[in-house]
Amino acid sequence: MKLVTSLTSPYGRKVRVVLLEKKIPFRLQVENPWLPDSPVAALNPLGKVPVLVLEDGVSVFDSRVIVEYLDHVSPVAHLIPSEPKSRMVVRGIEALADGVTDATVAAYLERKRPPEQQSSDWLLLQERTLFSGLEALSKALDEKPWYLGNSMTLADVACGCTLGYLDLRAPGIDWRTAHPNLAKLADKLATRVSFQETVPTV
Repeated sequence: MKLVTSLTSPYGRKVRVVLLEKKIPFRLQVENPWLPDSPVAALNPLGKVPVLVLEDGVSVFDSRVIVEYLDHVSPVAHLIPSEPKSRMVVRGIEALADGVTDATVAAYLERKRPPEQQSSDWLLLQERTLFSGLEALSKALDEKPWYLGNSMTLADVACGCTLGYLDLRAPGIDWRTAHPNLAKLADKLATRVSFQETVPTV
């Protein structure tokens, strides 16, 4: 299978981490979906990365759909629990982390516009979402080693990718001081090969 993504995409990083944790072989095709000649639109009608292209040519898009598929195709290192309540918790944390990422992306893109075209109300909304999302992620983790207790799940992967993206695109946000438990989680994830090999680069 082939993963089409950019090296800065936090959603693409989440998929890459899952592929590495589950030891699923894949080819990486780096693309910039913003370029007019990008092949991404032919693979995903939404024109976004990541896209997982299966051996039969079928395209799977949206990181949450992709990781769901990957967790079922390999028995190695299951990251999504089968028990309904635990599954709900993990997928809920993933959605929360993705929401923080969405707000970070939106604020980053808004700030790339000419200053006179930027919306202060829009930026304020995204920042409010970002900070409240981080607070919720911190509260859900509390003092546990992992979101679900004693083993790493997709919840931890998703949160780690979000925190890494904050470091890349919003280095002025001192989330480590505000949420030391998230900093501890990020530091623990940073020791894993899957996170070391997927550090986002500009």
